[in-house]
Amino acid sequence: MIKRLLDFLDKSPVNFLAVKNIVNELELNGFHRIDPSMPLPELKAGDKLYVTKNDSSVYAFRIGRQPIADKGFHMICAHSDSPTFRVKPNAEMLTEGGMVRLNTEVYGGPIMSTWMDRPLTLAGRVIVRGEDVMAPETMLIHVKRPLLQITNLAIHFNRQVNDGVKLSKQKDMLPLLGQITNTLEAGNLLINVILEELNKERHVSKEDILDFDLYLADATPACTYGVHNEMISSGRLDDLSMCFAGLEALLAAKDSDTTQVLAIFDNEETGSQTKQGAASPFLAFMLKRIALAQSNTEEAYYQAVERAFMISADNAHAWHPNYPEKYDPTNHPVLGGGPAIKFNAAQKYASDAVSAAIFAGICQKAGVPCQKFVNHSDVAGGSTLGNILASSIPLKGVDMGNAILAMHSCRETGSTKDHEYCVKAFTEFYNL
Repeated sequence: MIKRLLDFLDKSPVNFLAVKNIVNELELNGFHRIDPSMPLPELKAGDKLYVTKNDSSVYAFRIGRQPIADKGFHMICAHSDSPTFRVKPNAEMLTEGGMVRLNTEVYGGPIMSTWMDRPLTLAGRVIVRGEDVMAPETMLIHVKRPLLQITNLAIHFNRQVNDGVKLSKQKDMLPLLGQITNTLEAGNLLINVILEELNKERHVSKEDILDFDLYLADATPACTYGVHNEMISSGRLDDLSMCFAGLEALLAAKDSDTTQVLAIFDNEETGSQTKQGAASPFLAFMLKRIALAQSNTEEAYYQAVERAFMISADNAHAWHPNYPEKYDPTNHPVLGGGPAIKFNAAQKYASDAVSAAIFAGICQKAGVPCQKFVNHSDVAGGSTLGNILASSIPLKGVDMGNAILAMHSCRETGSTKDHEYCVKAFTEFYNL
């Protein structure tokens, strides 16, 4: 199970590739793509279908034996994006000695210093010319070798570096792409890399490339570490580990009276306010269409929402032994202690006493431990998917996640046990 997670992390350096890999697994297990621009097909119990949005979010449905109006739906949601650096248009910046840097901008809230002096690569999507100007083609790209590096200034020029240095996003965080070796490479170093990758799939000319969404990613493979290999080290554990746990559970679950839903959103790290984010009405539209297809009445959708339950799965903060003062004294989950239910008095999380009790009961039924996370009252916390989604679909639900260390670092640390626990709990939830 852990090897599958590590393989998924390595193959999913950005949101687009994460969704592609999830889609591949869904199709291998009998799920069929539907086109949201076309009427839904006739839906029967046990039907397995999925739909994507923007190539970066995916929504999978296994239709229950009972109509969605009567039994509601059980949904797990997570997000495909992680903090990183996006390559800007006109990105190449030629400097002395023929050195070329890439102009980038920060995506989300990374711990920027952790991205320095490590091998990085590029991944994302490239938009190429199609027959219809309104429908260009999308090609995915993942350069599977170390390609870039964001380099530190030597300590001899910055004696205060170990006392804490404020990093400039525009000056300090620009990665080095390489050196030009001839005049033809000037201004073409990045596009040549893109063409080399695309032409592994089919011939594409420079003139065919219309635009791209490219991001930096850690080039070092995910791995386990610790005396017992009990810990996971990887980029993007937040939140791809939860995406994969949800996928594993959906594929392992049995047919049920209740419709099972897996919703993988994009852009959580930037607020979810996109057509593919949790604030979008897209998922609500799809659920309403399923209810209408089954019962031919909008009332069925509203009944389904009232009978539904949502697990919003986004990683929590594990207790860090070097910084105990940053954690709540009585509610700080530890690595290997099981899934953590997240609470917040300011309602940044969807959890309440009822939904927390339900999730704890699911964990108990699955035979896995369960923890609770609350922020230290003097330390501001983040937000996540649950309440954002509930603002458009008023679902009963819980915010939870596996506890990890170094959240938003280029490489985060999680627990192998927690991943196994989470898949068991999610599978039990789908089977209810």
